[in-house]
Amino acid sequence: MSLPAAAVALLMTGPSVPDAPVPLAAQAAAEPAAVQVGAAPVGTAPVEPVATASQQTPPITLPAAPVPPAGSVPATPEAASPPPSPAARENGDEPESVIVVTAPEPAPPGDPLQRINAESFKAVQAVDQAVLEPVAKAYNKGLPRPVRKGLRNFFSNLSEPVVFAAYLLQLKPGKAAETAGRFAINTTLGIAGLVDVAKKKPFNLPYRPNGLANTLGYYGVGPGPFMYLPIVGPTTLRDIIGDSVDRLLLPAAIGKPFTNPEVVLPMTIVDQLGERAAFDERINEIRKEDKPYAAYRDLYLKQRKAEIEALHGRITPDVVPVYGPGLKTPRKKDAEAKDSAAQTDAQTPSATEQATEPPVQPAP
Repeated sequence: MSLPAAAVALLMTGPSVPDAPVPLAAQAAAEPAAVQVGAAPVGTAPVEPVATASQQTPPITLPAAPVPPAGSVPATPEAASPPPSPAARENGDEPESVIVVTAPEPAPPGDPLQRINAESFKAVQAVDQAVLEPVAKAYNKGLPRPVRKGLRNFFSNLSEPVVFAAYLLQLKPGKAAETAGRFAINTTLGIAGLVDVAKKKPFNLPYRPNGLANTLGYYGVGPGPFMYLPIVGPTTLRDIIGDSVDRLLLPAAIGKPFTNPEVVLPMTIVDQLGERAAFDERINEIRKEDKPYAAYRDLYLKQRKAEIEALHGRITPDVVPVYGPGLKTPRKKDAEAKDSAAQTDAQTPSATEQATEPPVQPAP
């Protein structure tokens, strides 16, 4: 049944809101509504209930998420991409690795050429182990200790004129006089310096190393950069300058036959061989250090500083000598015992090698 036009207009404009509370939609649908235009009633007609928003719009139903089986682990991005298999790695399908770039270790003070010096040290030690070390061991075992010690005393006595001149430059006439007396005693009573008679009673004149490099250090000249050079070994800029001048002055101070090259060259070889033989035990200890180059450098610089401090009357304790008369001439028996112990250590497998070595199966 169609409604009158007035009722249609009323439905479009909406009824007036009464002051009383609006009944629920279910109650309004059960009661008839009186439609009026103005004051005259036009009759009553049942009004269909107005559907609410929840009744007009059907609910949206989402598909339920799949429930993983019991005991399974939810998928994650890491789990979704398993690590490459060994076969994939062999085929070159391994993902790119992260490259971490670290800054190089800064050079310590006094050693700006550390990288070059360390490489020079490795190269020199490789040659030393292959050539000089076997010769030094044969020298220690082949010659009696008095002979080896006498040769070292002889070369130390030859350097006394340079020590004398250095004390004069340092304005120490008393030490210079003691050095001159020591040189005269050992040259005559000590059979050209083969026996160090001056250091014993009643003279009590010990050997004191000195030279132009020590003189420069005495007057405040710094050592300069540390260097490790082939043939020369550890040195500094100050030391290499001072030692070079000392070697030039020595032949002129002593005279013939030490000015002839055919005499100087063999004597230099014997002198260096004796020093290397005396240094054999110490260099083997240095090579066992975690950083052998740094250990050798620190020992050398500490000894050089102690020698210059001694010129000022300051004694440095716990100085480990790496050159000069401070190195003790090894005994023949000690050298043989240490050589056999080193061979035993080289032939005995380490604990790691023993652990990784497969057990020997008994023969059937």
